[in-house]
Amino acid sequence: MSLLSLENIPALKAEVRALAKERDAVILAHNYQVAEVQDVADYVGDSLGLSQQAAKTDASVIAFCGVHFMAETASILSPDKTVLIPDLDAGCSLADSITPEQLAAWQARHPGAITVMYVNTTAEVKALTDYCVTSSNAVKVVEHILREHGPETEILFGPDMFLGAYVQKSLGIDGSRFHVWDGECHVHAGIRPSDISQVRAAHPDADFLIHPECGCSTSVMEYVASGDVPSEGVHMLSTGGMLKYAEEHRGKGGTVIMATEIGMLHPLQLAAPDVDFIAANERASCRYMKMITLSNLRDALRDLKHEVKVPADIAQRARRPIERMVAIS
Repeated sequence: MSLLSLENIPALKAEVRALAKERDAVILAHNYQVAEVQDVADYVGDSLGLSQQAAKTDASVIAFCGVHFMAETASILSPDKTVLIPDLDAGCSLADSITPEQLAAWQARHPGAITVMYVNTTAEVKALTDYCVTSSNAVKVVEHILREHGPETEILFGPDMFLGAYVQKSLGIDGSRFHVWDGECHVHAGIRPSDISQVRAAHPDADFLIHPECGCSTSVMEYVASGDVPSEGVHMLSTGGMLKYAEEHRGKGGTVIMATEIGMLHPLQLAAPDVDFIAANERASCRYMKMITLSNLRDALRDLKHEVKVPADIAQRARRPIERMVAIS
């Protein structure tokens, strides 16, 4: 986007919207996308919201402004649609942290365990999974599993170790039956407790919104439990939850610290213009999310290129855990 001049951004936005109408396309964008891409989207949201939109859209084409596993999820849920991603190389470090072979070997060591995988995984991994989750519903899904299958149910949770630790601590599950994969998102893992300490010292009265994937999330939970951090100012929220927080605080002013990928600042500021949202770590930017630009979105719609299509046999098996996730939400 640095190659675009300020003068042609409005023209590109208009061209993208015109192409979307011509192609009968819906544009879905994740909260971490650059601001100008979010501005042309029909829907901006978190992984769960995007999955729900992909499942119910009547459009012929889905232009997915996010990373590759998200476009795969859209293809799984809407197999009759043409799903495009503006850059096929927009991957995900978290999705890359577990392969189907690794998951199968892990399952072999724990026969009978229920597999719960974050939606940030490849279609092949989802095909081996019992339940998918997002950060907004992970606790709810695991609660459902324990309620339906019994409190002693063994669970394999992956691939994000910080989200797994958050779920385990939230529900007080014994680690001997709740196994967490050692994976992470490189952006969220880079938001460390030291970042939080510094920014909170600079803004002692600010509320603190933290994504459960962050490398500092378990530390913050411990700070809250010990009383070192006032619990009333700390909110563990998905990106969708952060947006709801902003909507509820519109008109109230003040300063709010946000610990997640910095693309989230744009929708938060739009939702509550009078609130000063600041990043816990200004360097927390996902290079994969930022690979999507107005130019390559325009090109994908114009040429109907970069289609993401999940093979039917894999899609059939992967659809079940995703549909379970959406249903429980």
